[in-house]
Amino acid sequence: MSHPAPTDPSSPGPPPEAVAPLMRSLSVLRELAARGGRQAVGDLVRGTELARSTVDRVLSTLARLGYVRTEGRDAVLTPRLLELGNAYLAASELPDRLGPLADRLADELDESVSLAVPDGDGVRFVHQATRRRAMSLAFRIGDLLPAERGAPGALFAAAWDSDDWRRWRRRRAADPTDAGFPAVPPRPAADAPAAPDEASGGDFEARVAAARTACWSQDDQLIEPGLVAVAVPVRDPAGRTVCAVSVVSHTSRLSADELREAVLPRLRETVAAMEYVLGAPPAADAGADPVAAHASWMRASKQELGPEFVESMARGLITLTAFGGGRAALSLTAVAKATGLARATARRALITLEHLGYLATDGKLFRLTPKVLELGFAHLSGLTLPAIAQPHLAALVERVHDSASMAVLSGDDILYVARVPTVRIMSVNITLGTRFPAHATSMGRVLLADLPPAELSARLALVHLEPLTRHTLTDPHRLMATLETVRADGYALVDEELEEGLRSLAVPVRDRTGRVVAAVNVSTHAARCTPQEAREAILPALREAAADIEADLRVAGRYVRIPTV
Repeated sequence: MSHPAPTDPSSPGPPPEAVAPLMRSLSVLRELAARGGRQAVGDLVRGTELARSTVDRVLSTLARLGYVRTEGRDAVLTPRLLELGNAYLAASELPDRLGPLADRLADELDESVSLAVPDGDGVRFVHQATRRRAMSLAFRIGDLLPAERGAPGALFAAAWDSDDWRRWRRRRAADPTDAGFPAVPPRPAADAPAAPDEASGGDFEARVAAARTACWSQDDQLIEPGLVAVAVPVRDPAGRTVCAVSVVSHTSRLSADELREAVLPRLRETVAAMEYVLGAPPAADAGADPVAAHASWMRASKQELGPEFVESMARGLITLTAFGGGRAALSLTAVAKATGLARATARRALITLEHLGYLATDGKLFRLTPKVLELGFAHLSGLTLPAIAQPHLAALVERVHDSASMAVLSGDDILYVARVPTVRIMSVNITLGTRFPAHATSMGRVLLADLPPAELSARLALVHLEPLTRHTLTDPHRLMATLETVRADGYALVDEELEEGLRSLAVPVRDRTGRVVAAVNVSTHAARCTPQEAREAILPALREAAADIEADLRVAGRYVRIPTV
């Protein structure tokens, strides 16, 4: 049995073997996550009650790990931090194995479908298949809801023992309006218990008893007015409830009872298919190899940062990434081997993480818990591609001293979705949302070059290749040959075809499947250098920036759809 989380009033102090720097780093990550992923360092000091020098060392180490960056006086969570939550999701195997079935059900019913898991006396979402409507589900993967507010919670509470119910009642009495659950609207004051004894939750207990008998649970506007849902438990071969599948709708479409009648038979069929999948041997996760030895990286970090790099903190966080697909439960020896850490070091890290509630153990094997998702996953899972790209574009501009942008293909045009200008007497003035004909721009040619040949030919047959300057390429055959060169070279250079005096270099940005989803470019004045000088001065930095964006996108997009605009 794992130690209770320290936020529980009954929680004991940390065990003697606990790694204090690791505990401090996790408190900083939790504070940043609770503040929306960004906080002034001074406020971070006050929020964590740590010394300023300690917070500075924590941030320095987290920055070296790629989990945090600093912008002025603020500390900001980065997409790389999602690898910790990804480790839990991969180890649980639920999104990978059950997510496709949830997606198919959402398509068939034309309603939002969610997978949720229990986390203490709360519920966390691990997969969402949402419908695009004006009124749609707004919860993110990793969001935590009170068990009593929603359909899945009653299914999970059916397995609670007396200690679990006591903890739930204490929480209800201490937080009657659910202020500790920012993902849900505050509970109306009229619903709050007037005294601790009234937090016994008779209504919730009745719903739990009904769910235990019926094997389904209903949410009739428990979260907020208008939102209704029905949920069914998914059990593993041993009969344990591992998650719940919910179908969510709005009262403008169906009442709670109408939703249950309409979807429950099909929902049960999907759950049966999910339980069959869980009974099959898991596939190996080829995309998440165990962490290799980190000794050389640790030495380099220590040499570069000196006392600002806290090695024990870094080792503890790296321990979380030892878990993944096919590595749901690991022994101490397996963790030490996967991370390259000494057994004694790995043991202290595991004990610390267990104490904090991020791991559970049966005494032999360790497993990640859903609480890992509290480390910024919900906030970061809401990032768009432009938000991911912005800091990398800013770094690129500092390096090349010219404006940098990102665009996506929109019909026959490119659409600017991110941009960082530079300060020059003569500069390129373009704003977000600007459109240009794709054929006459470097980013457009990069995006067109990735299209399947048949689709590209069809596009070029229909589009009018307007001459914007005397240099604009307007012959379809020459343009097709140019795009083939762009595809082979991996970049495009457009010289004064969009506007006289404007030269631009662009490279593609690919998602984790290898598909080009956007392009990034650097624009400069043609008088500053020759095309060859532009290639030599700009192209290496531009490719590095694109590679950095792709690295973040690979982590962020593993379990979350990243919008391109």
